[in-house]
Amino acid sequence: MGTPDAAETAREERAGRADTTPDGGRLVLRARVLDADDLRRAHTRIAHEIVERNHGPGDVVLVGLYTRGLAVARRLAEAIERFEGVTVPVGALDVAFYRDDIGLRRVQPLGPTEIPVDVTGRVVVLVDDVVFTGRTVRAALDALTELGRPRAVQLAVLVDRGHRELPIRADFVGKNLPTKVAEDVRVRLTDVDGGEDAIEIWGPVGVAEPAAGPS
Repeated sequence: MGTPDAAETAREERAGRADTTPDGGRLVLRARVLDADDLRRAHTRIAHEIVERNHGPGDVVLVGLYTRGLAVARRLAEAIERFEGVTVPVGALDVAFYRDDIGLRRVQPLGPTEIPVDVTGRVVVLVDDVVFTGRTVRAALDALTELGRPRAVQLAVLVDRGHRELPIRADFVGKNLPTKVAEDVRVRLTDVDGGEDAIEIWGPVGVAEPAAGPS
């Protein structure tokens, strides 16, 4: 998309939006970088890494950022339960009122913030589909401080597309994917968007297809 903030804050509108840039240019599909099988493997690998990093899932709470981050968090919890036999709590976090551009755009809450356990003393893993500028994650950290004092906060994402504007780094990444700022990384999940799971890159007409980065 044309601006970093638009790319991070409008992901919930992807299923129905026109394929255009903010200045009216046309977006076209450049590449499908992950398919349903790739995403299943990425979810499984991230789930294993979370358990390994934290010496088990006992103190872990997965907190998904609306909209697709919540769907990813639920999938990670299901994967952990399959191989560990432990049910990991899953919460949902809406960061709309914590963003640093709240005075520059219309605020649109995406859903209720619901955390099923006290996060104080726990390891909270924030989960999102794509990390871009880092501003959504910063807002999530601010929102989380009002809910308790976790022992640690970690970040899990399906895609890290670069272009960070804040010193924020994901702890668990499905795929590092170099992109141009004007491009749009679209995560499509069956439980949110219908159809098949996929991760695609869309870009303005005339922008060359990006090279796939290391997984």
